[in-house]
Amino acid sequence: MNILEKIIADKYREVAERKSLIPVKLLEKSIFFDGKVVSMKKYVTDPEKSGIIAEFKRKSPSKGLINGAASVEQVSIGYMQAGASALSVLTDQEYFGGSNEDLKTARKFNFCPILRKDFVVDEYQIIEAKSIGADCILLIAAALEPEKLKSLAYFAKSLGLEVLLEVHDGEELEKSLNDGVDLVGVNNRNLKTFDVSIDTSLELVSAIPSSFVKISESGISDPKTLIELKKAGFDGFLIGENFMKSSRPEQAAYNFIKEFKKLAASELSEV
Repeated sequence: MNILEKIIADKYREVAERKSLIPVKLLEKSIFFDGKVVSMKKYVTDPEKSGIIAEFKRKSPSKGLINGAASVEQVSIGYMQAGASALSVLTDQEYFGGSNEDLKTARKFNFCPILRKDFVVDEYQIIEAKSIGADCILLIAAALEPEKLKSLAYFAKSLGLEVLLEVHDGEELEKSLNDGVDLVGVNNRNLKTFDVSIDTSLELVSAIPSSFVKISESGISDPKTLIELKKAGFDGFLIGENFMKSSRPEQAAYNFIKEFKKLAASELSEV
């Protein structure tokens, strides 16, 4: 059993437990439930913004503890002030040290699109995402059968949420793409081996239809890489670990985005 299979097996158990503790009717009473969804598609493709989805992540199965001391309030506000287009917040407790409270806190302090980064296997989690203030959910092709993924995407749509489909290779892309999806993310990290390569994004970009917003995820640590990915056709970039491993993630994001904008401006002036 690889790490993804283990996480998914545990997630099914966790969701069954949550369902018994917090009924859907209670989730629907949340102050966030009827809130207006902020469009991830719109913010990521806004030419005035950086296209960066900045992630709040305390730990990961591959790296262990990344940053146990960071404050969601301080980091999420700092990310947006640094020029990020959107936020991604890990809500998985066991493997990533996150919680629903983290996302609620980020929502309370920021008017921007927020991705609930978790391993969605059930409609209950989508209702939960809406109840904690998320605008977008993640559906992982490697974790879901194509039909199941499609029905979850459609269900998210029925609640007004946007959907980011995550793929790792051409086969996943081909069998999982459907019209319930808004954004397609190419994860440069192989979830089975945890090896990271930007080539994964560069190889897949042209296979993603232009009707979808294209996101490159994981392993991005140099602003120059963003220029390369942008030229290849990506609209957005999900960056977490590179910021979170700093003692002040928001400052790391500020420096990174400033450098990226400088590079982008000089690229334009050469055109």
